[in-house]
Amino acid sequence: MIRQIHGVIPVVHTPFLENGELDHESLLRELEWACSLEIDGLCTGMVSELLRLNETEREKLHHWIGEFDRGDRSFVASVGAESTEQAVKYARMARQAGADAVMAIPPTTQSFNADDLTTYYTQILEHGELPLIVQDASGYVGNEIPLAVSTELFQRFGAERVMFKPEANPMGPRLSLLRDATDGKTLIFEGSGGISLMDSYHRGIAGTIPGMEFLPQVLKVWQALQAQEISEAYEHYLPLCALVSLQLQAGLDGFLAIEKYMMKRQGLFATDRRREPIKWQMDEETRQELERLLVLIDF
Repeated sequence: MIRQIHGVIPVVHTPFLENGELDHESLLRELEWACSLEIDGLCTGMVSELLRLNETEREKLHHWIGEFDRGDRSFVASVGAESTEQAVKYARMARQAGADAVMAIPPTTQSFNADDLTTYYTQILEHGELPLIVQDASGYVGNEIPLAVSTELFQRFGAERVMFKPEANPMGPRLSLLRDATDGKTLIFEGSGGISLMDSYHRGIAGTIPGMEFLPQVLKVWQALQAQEISEAYEHYLPLCALVSLQLQAGLDGFLAIEKYMMKRQGLFATDRRREPIKWQMDEETRQELERLLVLIDF
């Protein structure tokens, strides 16, 4: 029986050696550190740099995560691709690697109509044979998923097979529209790095899918919310917002630059290498502001 998908499910960042190859030892340190915290699962996604990995590397990364002893924590593998055939192949590979569910963005190189998107996700569900998180990452990459597509998938497959991670702007109202269109029965996850976590929580999310870089702080916010300690949650949330705002200035590359910096800063990654082409590098003044903010969360 698959593990329940819920709670705090951080995205695994992909470490690279200086020669550009995947770094297994650094990955193990990252996974061991994450699982020493009170997380509910592990995930791969856009900040795993999956779009910059080749097929062999993606398969290797998912097998390494699947082989890791994560206890009773879930493993969600991202499988979005530019073709339905490739996405289905990735989904099958994820199942073989031991994933409990998959997550997929739409193809990024061109927009598809509602019927094409419905077919794309239906094929992943039917042939991948795992529950699916439908990810609309259009707030920073890819194309928006019409509400009609999400509701049709939910009606066809139900809450046990299909879940959602809506990241189209404005995020909060879009989340509420999806919630209401599915009568509050679907599982919805937020993925804003934490900057929309408070608003999203009050709209009824089942969990959050952040990066690893500020994971202890995200957990403090989530745990306070779960305990209905709203004032305490805001105390943890406000410095988190300031940190994430530094990343948002440069979109996906902004997140990746600071995430890799933090992984190396903690001694988890041997390098802070990212896959090229790289659109944005963190300058010294941004780094100094990041360090000033980290003092506020005792990191």
